[in-house]
Amino acid sequence: MRKHCEDTLRRQALRKQLVKTVREKGIQDERVLDALMKVPRHCFMDNALDSIAYEDRAFPIAAGQTISQPYTVAYQTELLQVKPFEKVLEIGTGSAYQATILAELKAQVFTIERQRELFDERAKHYPFVAMYPLLKFFYGDGFKGLPTYGPFDKILVTAAAPYIPQPLIDQLKPGGFLVIPVDEEKAQRMKRICKNPDGTLSEESFAFFNFVPMVEGKNPR
Repeated sequence: MRKHCEDTLRRQALRKQLVKTVREKGIQDERVLDALMKVPRHCFMDNALDSIAYEDRAFPIAAGQTISQPYTVAYQTELLQVKPFEKVLEIGTGSAYQATILAELKAQVFTIERQRELFDERAKHYPFVAMYPLLKFFYGDGFKGLPTYGPFDKILVTAAAPYIPQPLIDQLKPGGFLVIPVDEEKAQRMKRICKNPDGTLSEESFAFFNFVPMVEGKNPR
């Protein structure tokens, strides 16, 4: 593991404070909070941001993308209600931080990234993810999902969706959840879609957030 990714006592103390902050904002799932404590966020960020890696805010990464605010990561993860060994599809790998949180919850994670730059860099820059053999990376179009590997127990979208893609609904198991931020003018409403046993859908709406846009197709650059 690179020196940047060493988990010092100082970093652990900062992470403990971060978890306290996220708890105070309303996250109650102890498994999610524990995962937030165990996964060293600084490993997924540029060295220049190391001193502020445990502030509860988003930061820029390559390809014009961001590493999400820890509270947002915890919020989405709590809504997803991940159970051990469930198959989870994540749309938008980005820094791989959210995917690793899901893997820490012992899910079998399939994560898609459309930005070739981010997909290629994740193995080179983020050795921490090698600790999770159930975490699998794919380069592709998130709007299409991964039909070859479905159906999935849970699906998580980590970008601002203009609408709910039908292929993701099709790849969701009956009884499964899709958590997705959907554009409503200037912000995105967090939604949880449940596929009922008879194939019908139930929708719940939650708080507003701000995400980078979800874009169709693959970016080869």
